[in-house]
Amino acid sequence: MKDKNIIYGRHPVIEAIKTGTTIDKLMLQQGLRGEFEKEVRQLSKEHNIPVQVVPKERLNKFTRSNHQGIIGFVSAIRYYSLEDVLPMLYEKEEAPLILILDGITDVRNMGAIARSAEVLGAHTLVVPKKGSAMIGPDAVKTSAGALNILPVCRENSLVKAVQYLQDSGIQVLASDLKAAKTLSEIDLNLPTAIIVGAEGKGTSPALIQEANEHFIIPQKGQTDSLNVSVATGIMLYEALQQRNK
Repeated sequence: MKDKNIIYGRHPVIEAIKTGTTIDKLMLQQGLRGEFEKEVRQLSKEHNIPVQVVPKERLNKFTRSNHQGIIGFVSAIRYYSLEDVLPMLYEKEEAPLILILDGITDVRNMGAIARSAEVLGAHTLVVPKKGSAMIGPDAVKTSAGALNILPVCRENSLVKAVQYLQDSGIQVLASDLKAAKTLSEIDLNLPTAIIVGAEGKGTSPALIQEANEHFIIPQKGQTDSLNVSVATGIMLYEALQQRNK
């Protein structure tokens, strides 16, 4: 399997990072040691790039060329940080509406969520550095280009991101099947961030604990839950309805 959106080889990867190419993640061969490995670790830390250590055989699946123990996956989008984006959001006349994506690993769900977010008035997406779908061409295509419009903030810790948002005057909400309130009972005209949990696992306990409010989307059927992208669309539509009033 060869991916057109990769760079490989020690010099090309290092130069790409240093010249500002947005790298989604690095794959580093197991057992690499020495100055090169130290430089990669340092640069990845400085540029907030996840590093995955894998066997040589895994790297060989992406290219038959001499990868020299490293492959970089070039992102289809530019990533931001909350500290850069949030002040700009507060300059808008409307209250910030932010989605925090907790463990969304399916590329199609990521794209569909971004599409709904852009159409229904969300201002930015927040994703974790690790444990999230890689935003490549497939995600951008599924989003119908929304991922090229919405800022995506990649943060080291979603818990710290939530705390930063709260300190900045934003209420943080989390869906919870045990919650007493429905989403419509919460004032979404306020600056708001909504945590969207992964399908199957839901929102992580640490983030549920940090949230200011918990809510449930009312259901009548027998199916356990909604698809995550559909649920997100419902949440954002409720916010849009409240804000349009």
